[in-house]
Amino acid sequence: MKVLMHFFGIVLVTSFFFNGLAIAQSDLQIVENKKVCMVTNMVFPRDQILVKHEGKTYYGCCENCKKTLSEDANSRVAIDPISKKTIDKATAVIAARADGSVIYFENRITFDKYKKLGLNF
Repeated sequence: MKVLMHFFGIVLVTSFFFNGLAIAQSDLQIVENKKVCMVTNMVFPRDQILVKHEGKTYYGCCENCKKTLSEDANSRVAIDPISKKTIDKATAVIAARADGSVIYFENRITFDKYKKLGLNF
């Protein structure tokens, strides 16, 4: 009887763990670039301030972020968590987590792989 209860306890805990991962991943949604502050890496309900730099379009939430995007090359790039390539935020596929933080992807293919693998970092 103890063994059976232990077994069901493990099944229950494992079920909660994997269901939690599935819920976390289902919350990951592709968002419009113009809704993302590319300095704070957060999504907002309203459009952000447009920042043009070398013919590309970036977005910031305030004048300070606008200045950072104009002057700091590192603020305009991210690392795709699947391909590990450095990508330009202006052309990235951007996905937001439930907490509003964003992840940048090289393309829709790497975003789909990320979701399929159930990653959340």
